[in-house]
Parts: sequence; structure tokens; C-alpha cells
Amino acid sequence: MKLLKGLTSVGLTFSMLLSLAACSSAPQQSAPTAAPQQPAAQTPAPAETPKTEPAPAAEKVKLVYARGKDSTDSTKKLVEAFTAAHPEIEVEIREMPSDTGQSHDQYVTMFSAQSSEIDVFDLDVIWPAEFAQAGYLLPLDRLMEQDQIDTGKYIKGAMDAGNFGGQQWTMPKFIDAGLLFYRKDMVKEAPKTWDDLIAQAKALNGKDGFKFGYLMQAKQYEGLVCNFVEFSAAYGGKILDEQGNVAVNNPGTIKGLQKMMEIVKSDFVPKNITTFTETESHTTFLEGQSPFVRNWPYQFAMAQDQTQSKIVDKVAIAPLPAGDAGSAAALGGWMGGINKFTKHPKEAWEFLKFMTGPEGQKISAVHGGLAPTYLPAYDEADVQKASPLFANKDFVDGVSAAVSRPTTPIYPKISEVIQIEVSKALAGQQTAEQAAKNMETQMNALMKK
Repeated sequence: MKLLKGLTSVGLTFSMLLSLAACSSAPQQSAPTAAPQQPAAQTPAPAETPKTEPAPAAEKVKLVYARGKDSTDSTKKLVEAFTAAHPEIEVEIREMPSDTGQSHDQYVTMFSAQSSEIDVFDLDVIWPAEFAQAGYLLPLDRLMEQDQIDTGKYIKGAMDAGNFGGQQWTMPKFIDAGLLFYRKDMVKEAPKTWDDLIAQAKALNGKDGFKFGYLMQAKQYEGLVCNFVEFSAAYGGKILDEQGNVAVNNPGTIKGLQKMMEIVKSDFVPKNITTFTETESHTTFLEGQSPFVRNWPYQFAMAQDQTQSKIVDKVAIAPLPAGDAGSAAALGGWMGGINKFTKHPKEAWEFLKFMTGPEGQKISAVHGGLAPTYLPAYDEADVQKASPLFANKDFVDGVSAAVSRPTTPIYPKISEVIQIEVSKALAGQQTAEQAAKNMETQMNALMKK
């Protein structure tokens, strides 16, 4: 899935740098050598002062920052800006595998051995709970309070993704979120609600060259979970509650799934919609076959590329339609965390704070095309110039509505349950009520293991 697509700076290819990470060995900090003391003279001359040797300068602390390959120069510029402000700290950038699963497994191997070879590292938004419970992350609450970090200035869903067990374990770096793309030459006004979208999709289906009315990701894979989370949250549903207890069998989740089923079973989506991932969705939309598609921000740049799109300059974006509880978008993106076993926690925090703070996020947006999680960054002229999306209120509103997927150490297993039971419902093999009940039973069983 393309949750991990990062926006490149100019082309805005939100090609999710979800392969962001890297590793290395961090040298231990050397304590400054104390100045040698002169032995006291037995009969010192009244006018003389004991001589001392000048203390040698303290050695630089070297941090290792692990992340994935960065095809832009944003990481280099970020590190340069940080070390200019903190000349006593050196930061080495190490690359992790492009495959996020491989990166995850390498981190687990490293941290399970209590290795201190990296200090600060990037995490997929679905990793923090797992890593926190395993004891791989340094808790940040005390440090954030000490430096008066205003979490209210960050996108709530992005900040929430790093909170587990009532503690904050990571800081949000950049965000990715589901959006509604539509043909502005054919659609006068973007639909505000899911019922509005259904009405417009029906009206446009089969007309003006459109073969379909709406496109989404409905294949049994992680993208289906994202779509389900969006429908559930839009109608007030939850998968887990604030305490991490299973809460999926509730009226909001059931109503959201029913709306999802209504769309999938309609005649304005492709008959094989349950085979659609992001690739099928954007390909069909860019060929001009549908007025609407739900997808990630990476698609915006593709829509403006004449080599890939038949609808250049005809596409606009909007927040996903609202249900009874408002608009909701599944959260993607990456976080930054500190290795619990780092030898340099103070310096690691300084780097993480800078990287995820106002200046660091501005650098990442301007030079890397990454959508900030720090909301005031969108008011910066340089950030708005970096991408047409960053100056677009609908984009900012859309990502601000992002909600995290279930925050749990056993997320992969929870995701599998959702994929299977929602797929059965979309295939007409069970009702939304049955799907919710089955998910509840299986999730509770997993939680007890």
C-alpha cells in the first residue's frame, strides 16, 4: 500500500518515504578531562597564583540517526541546520532497507539485544505501541513537559499515534492521510457527506465519458483497513477505546460499515472493486473514467503529469465526506523516536525535538515535500511555495481530520481480523452486525493471549 509515500518537494510525489530509516553504531560519549591541579606550595610567594593547565575542549557527542533512503536533500539540510545550532553534537545519517518490513525486523533484532548503535530513528505510524510495550523506546513525557512542547499545535491524530498506555513515546514527523480527489471540470462542488457523494456518483455514472461514479481501495489488504477506519470514524465508531479495550461492536462502526457496503455493492463502482488497491484506483481515475476517487496525496502530482494523466489541470481535492460524526481520514506517515538504550539521551532528545519541531518540519516540507504535522508550518510562505497542496486549505483540513489506526502492540493481528471480516461483509457473506460481532470476539481473544 502506498501509505508510505512521501511527497517529493517539487513534484509532490507523496511517494511516502515510508521506507524512511537507517542504522549505525554510536560512539560512547567521552567525559571531559578535568584540568590537572597544581600541588600547593609550602611557602607560596604572596604575589603568585597557582598555575593550572587549560582544560581540553570536550569531545563532540556523536548521534546516529536511522531512517530510510531520502531521494531529496532534506535530511542533509536538516542535520546541517541542527549541528549549526548545536556545534557540540554531530549527527551521522544511516540508511535502513527500503522495505519497511525489513526495517522493522532489523530494529526489533537490534533493540532486543539492547543495542545502542543508533540513537534516534524513524517509525511507521503503526509501530509505536509495539515498540513501547517491548521496551525499545524512551518515554518523552518528562522531556516534553520540561521543554514546554505545545502538543495542541500538532495534528491530533499524528500525535495520538505515538501515545500508548497514557504515555507519549514518539513525536510526529510528517503526515499522510486519505483524501477525496474529484474532477473539478465536472463537479461543481465537492460532496460534503457520504450521502452527497453517493447521489453525485449515481448522477455522473455512465455520463460525460465516465464509466464509474466512485473509486476506492476494497481489496483484502492494509488499504481496506484504512478505508474501513475512515467510514467507522465518520459515523462515530471506534475499533479500540482510549484504554486499548476492544470497542469495535458499536453502532457507529456498524453504520460506517453499512455505508461502505452500500457503495461497494452499488452499480457506480467497478464490478471488481474488491480487487482495487491504490494502483488500480489512481490508474482508472487518471484515465478519466471516474469523477471521484479516494486516495493518498501522492496522486495529486500524478494527476498533473501529462505522461501519466489524461486529466491534467482538471483535478481538485477535498476532505473525505462526512458521516454523522464528521469527516475522518486514515492516518499515514512517520514518527521519530529515541532508542531506550542510547548512551546520549539528552542529545538525542535535542535532535528529535529539532527534527519534529517548527524549524525541522519546515526544512522537511520545503526540501523534501513532506506534509508537516506541526500546523503553524502551513502558514509559512516558504512551505506554501514548496507545494500547491500545502497552500490548499482543503488539503490541510483533510490531513487534520486524520485518525490513527488501532494503537496496539498486536496491530498486525488486529489488522488481519479487520481485513477478513470486512471482506466477508463486502462480499455479502455476512451483515455489518455479524462482522462487528466477529471482530469483537476475535480481537478480545487476541488481547488475552
